[in-house]
Amino acid sequence: MKTVHIDGRAIGAGHKPYIIAELSANHNGDINRAFEIMEAAKRAGADAIKLQTYSADTITIDCDSEDFQIHGGLWDGKNLHELYTWAQMPWEWHKPLFEKAKELDITLFSSPFDFTAVDLLEQLGAPAYKIASFEAVDIPLIKYVAKTGKPMIISTGMANQEEIAEAVAAAREAGCQELILLQCVSGYPAPAEEYNLATIPDLAKRFDVVAGLSDHTIDNTTAIASVALGAALIEKHVTLDRTGGGPDDSFSLEPAELKHLCDSTQTAWQALGSASYQRTASERGNAKFRRSLYVVADIKAGEPLTAENVKSIRPGFGLAPKHYDTVLGRTAREDIARGTPLSWSLLAE
Repeated sequence: MKTVHIDGRAIGAGHKPYIIAELSANHNGDINRAFEIMEAAKRAGADAIKLQTYSADTITIDCDSEDFQIHGGLWDGKNLHELYTWAQMPWEWHKPLFEKAKELDITLFSSPFDFTAVDLLEQLGAPAYKIASFEAVDIPLIKYVAKTGKPMIISTGMANQEEIAEAVAAAREAGCQELILLQCVSGYPAPAEEYNLATIPDLAKRFDVVAGLSDHTIDNTTAIASVALGAALIEKHVTLDRTGGGPDDSFSLEPAELKHLCDSTQTAWQALGSASYQRTASERGNAKFRRSLYVVADIKAGEPLTAENVKSIRPGFGLAPKHYDTVLGRTAREDIARGTPLSWSLLAE
């Protein structure tokens, strides 16, 4: 079974789901808000917090031509440079954010969007890297990240099978030994019915990787369901207040919802267990309440057992009901009182 390790935490089959709280642009320009989100994520039980490392000028250019305009959706009316100026995580925040994560004892890493972002994150000792869906076709970036030798997570939103295969090959050829692929729908928010969660085990098998989910739906149902299909890692955007007005606030989880995600996915994972037909610990005390064969009317020695004096009833201390037809017509070895569990020793040969 494939296993990936990030900061010493094993991710894969046999381990509870790894939960990433995506801070993204929900800092809304205030580093203290970013700190508060990190604290909330730690309290909720998340395993890691993820940043996005870019500036408006490293991810696009300031240009008003039609190609750069956004029409419709959450960011209607802006051009790309305006959106990313609004959403970017200032690079000078990264060091204090990493220091804060160390103080909280929670893993912190990021999605880099160009080579300089990777260089910055390497200086800060990032333990892993995430390739965002929109960058899954950026083969040079994938190779540059892979050369760090750190675990990589690649989100597959919008990518077809061929593009995913190219990304996986690039990562592996450049030195990536630990790789996770995330099923993702790059809509904000994304409708649950588009998620095709059955792709998760197919990703794992087809590409021989650990597979998980990057979830942009507005509740936890899709994420919890994904655990049953083998999602070993789940990523959700997190904010303090969904009505906060930031770029990603409206489709992000609030702290109580993140705690619900952490708790419920662990419960779902525990419920999976393994194929088993053994009686469980919680069932053992109740076995006595199953049905069995009981004498329901007094029977004298030598009298036959009939449908009137033997029945299948609760509790379960008598012979199993499957012996009912066999015992009918047999005779009693001794007097048998009403309420006696039937046993072979009570019957004449």
